[in-house]
Amino acid sequence: MIAPAAAKRVKFVGLDVDGVMTDGGVYLGDADGKRVELKRYDIQDGLGIVLLRGAGIKVGIITGRESESVRLRAEELKVDAVAQDSKARKLSALTKMLAELAIDPAEAAFVGDDLPDLAVLRKVGMSVAVANASKEVKEIANVHLTREGGRGAVREFAELLLTARGEWSAAVERYVAATEAST
Repeated sequence: MIAPAAAKRVKFVGLDVDGVMTDGGVYLGDADGKRVELKRYDIQDGLGIVLLRGAGIKVGIITGRESESVRLRAEELKVDAVAQDSKARKLSALTKMLAELAIDPAEAAFVGDDLPDLAVLRKVGMSVAVANASKEVKEIANVHLTREGGRGAVREFAELLLTARGEWSAAVERYVAATEAST
């Protein structure tokens, strides 16, 4: 449950990738001598991101890996900001994103699952843990999801947040109207 006042303060939702937008598994391979990394994304999570953006909430992806897969998914979902850093400097990425968007950290939420997310979760106004998050993440999170990363956790958070803001039904109807208008 998210308090309506806390939900209304959120102007930005940051998302980790591995363990939040995906189940944390990474498929590594080789195609014609080039490294290939594949990830599985949940379609309902993607729609949750679309609904958040449709409600005027900025969405950013912050990951401690570099992957073409992430770039493609972020482009597909038209997220507002993306940071991929193999050294997992997530807090500096968040700080830069929020400065560029003129959003205070107290107006940000972040969905995380593991140790690389701790510094960001400590900084934002709403810290969110997926169901399969590490003990350390669960201890500091003020929102605990029932769904696991890569299995609808992002969608669950989008529904919880927009419902607490009193905007879920309107977000759904905007989405339905937009899909019908394009046919």
